[in-house]
Amino acid sequence: EVAASSMVGIMAMRTWIEPVVAGSQVASAFYDTALLLVVKNYYNQTNSTAPAHVLEDAQQKAVSNFYIIYNLVLGLSPLVSAYGLSKLGDRIHRKIPICIPLLGYLGSKTFLLLLILLGWPVEVMYGAAALNGLTGGFTTLWAGIMALGSLGSSESKRSLRLIIIELVYGLAGFLGSMASGYLFVGFSDRYREGTVLVCCSIACYAFCLLYSIFVLTVPQPAASCPAKAKSAEEVGGQLPETVVAGSSQPSESSIFTPVSPSKLIIILLFVAAILYDLAVVGAMNVLPLFLLREPLSWNAVEIGHGNAAGYVIFITSFLGVLVFSRYMRDITMIMIGVASFSAGILIMAFVQWTFLFYIARAVMLFALIPLPTIRSMLSKHVEGSSYGKVFVLLQLSLVTTGVVTSTAYNKIYQNTLDWYSNFCFILSFLVGSLSLLPLSFVAIKQRSTTGSLEILTE
Repeated sequence: EVAASSMVGIMAMRTWIEPVVAGSQVASAFYDTALLLVVKNYYNQTNSTAPAHVLEDAQQKAVSNFYIIYNLVLGLSPLVSAYGLSKLGDRIHRKIPICIPLLGYLGSKTFLLLLILLGWPVEVMYGAAALNGLTGGFTTLWAGIMALGSLGSSESKRSLRLIIIELVYGLAGFLGSMASGYLFVGFSDRYREGTVLVCCSIACYAFCLLYSIFVLTVPQPAASCPAKAKSAEEVGGQLPETVVAGSSQPSESSIFTPVSPSKLIIILLFVAAILYDLAVVGAMNVLPLFLLREPLSWNAVEIGHGNAAGYVIFITSFLGVLVFSRYMRDITMIMIGVASFSAGILIMAFVQWTFLFYIARAVMLFALIPLPTIRSMLSKHVEGSSYGKVFVLLQLSLVTTGVVTSTAYNKIYQNTLDWYSNFCFILSFLVGSLSLLPLSFVAIKQRSTTGSLEILTE
């Protein structure tokens, strides 16, 4: 019996997706810091003959223009493959939308290492972004991770399960960001700056790929759907016979038959997710550029610390869901998260000193809650066999919107550098607040649906 229970425990551990989440996020944190600083140094060298007072703004615009094209390629290229890979994951094997993107990550990140070692032009990173996207990229990888997380959890605990995955993602990003600045400048007496950092990133992606292929197993679906069906049967058994009979032949008496949640709720959730992500992505795209210039003018170590502070919200958001889920509905938790981000980014618009930056980050303590909780709500409205497709459709919507947002925000940032460089943060505050509208309609719709079911069961 002991051997059997230990075997069951080992098999259960092999369904954990967390090692992939942690490893890939540490790798991503290393890579993001390396790419930003390599690009900054590249344009600093090419503009070194310019007058000192012109150099900073010229460098900012050059880095911004690079990221406009890079993010466009990175965001649009998954449109070719993401849906197909996720469909294969639903039909053939759940590990397909996880392993293929990781393979692409491994190949694309090698480009940055070759750029550092061989002195290639920075434009080769557009090719790296294309390779990353054509193999699914983060769009497909995250949809596959969310599908596995949803598959092995019951409906009542799904919001908590998905926020735990986000927590692991955030903690890994925190550790990776804290170490990234030191690894970038470290060993510079032996190797070129950034070599060790990029090698560590590639090694982490290699670990994730090997773990996914040889260790990870797909969890058995949780018994949430049978429970849902049983609940519907119980409610149906309490209905008057005329209503039950009317369900097979539509009539006025069949108005209150139990039905699946309205498609309107799904649409509204998609709209809210897109608006909220637009606000977040837009602000986070220009934040690294804002940190590099006056009044903050941060160095590599300070940028690493600032990125790490951003990852603390993964811990606070997890604790928020852990507590709020006992007393509040999912939609209420989402609205709290939106309000938290909107207030924090409004403070960011007035940052002039380092301490105020950290205050703004502290106010955003629940900013992570909305998207995983929206995914949880969506998963409760569809069958388990469609998780991959629904999640990748949401992710594609977010990525496509993010590409447009990234381009627009970078251009707005360039055009507002001279008179108010923090304007983008005010714009994000307005868009984030706007996402509360569809969420309010969802809350009203759910309340009316709940009220109808209570009248029905009585």
